[in-house]
Amino acid sequence: MLRLASLLYSLIGTTLAGSAIVVALVAGFDGLQGIVVAAAVGALLALPVSYVIAQKLYAR
Repeated sequence: MLRLASLLYSLIGTTLAGSAIVVALVAGFDGLQGIVVAAAVGALLALPVSYVIAQKLYAR
């Protein structure tokens, strides 16, 4: 399951980090610190999301 979760993380992590960056830019955080924090939050949020999705795929 760890292989599936890591594969999912590569897709989900980039998607959530990119979405968080777009949200930060729209909210007016256009400095380097705001963009990096948004990307880090998106990448960290993707860890449990990819784990839960991998569990649900294995449960089938």
